[in-house]
Amino acid sequence: MKVKAERNCLAHALVIPIAKINDPNYKSYRDGWKIGPVQRLLETTGINLDRGGGGIRELTRFQEYFKEYRIVVFSGLNCEDIMFDGQIQTEKRINLLYYNVARHYHVIVNITGAMAKRYVCEACNKGCCSDVTHICEQACSDCMSVPQCMFQML
Repeated sequence: MKVKAERNCLAHALVIPIAKINDPNYKSYRDGWKIGPVQRLLETTGINLDRGGGGIRELTRFQEYFKEYRIVVFSGLNCEDIMFDGQIQTEKRINLLYYNVARHYHVIVNITGAMAKRYVCEACNKGCCSDVTHICEQACSDCMSVPQCMFQML
C-alpha cells in the first residue's frame, strides 16, 4: 500500500495498518490528508522524523511504543532483505517496505504477494513453497505455532 504522505512517512506507514483494522478514515491517513493521529504519535513518542525521515534508531523507539505489534521493515522484495525486525513475540505484525533512494516507507499488506512466495514464515521471515516443507527453529515442532507454544518452551 503506497504511503502518499511525503513528510513523516514512517509514522504514516505505522498508523495506516493499525487504523485499517478499526478506523474508517484510514484511507485519509494513507493519502496524507488526516495527520492528527500521526502528529499525536510523534508527540507521544518524542520522535522527530524531520532529520532523515527515520532509521533504525527511530524504528527501535517505535517498536518500544507499539509493544503489541512486531514491526518488520524490508529494504527490498526478497525475504532476505530485512532492514529491521522488532523481534516481539506477537501475532500482530506491521510489514513495511523502505525505498532507500527515495528514503520513503510503504506498507506491505500481503507479504506473500509482495515477496512472490507461496509461503513466508512469520517467525523467521523465510519464504518457501509451503508451510509443510518449511522447518523453522522459532516455531513449535509439534503444533507449528508461532511463537512456540507453552509446551515446547518447557
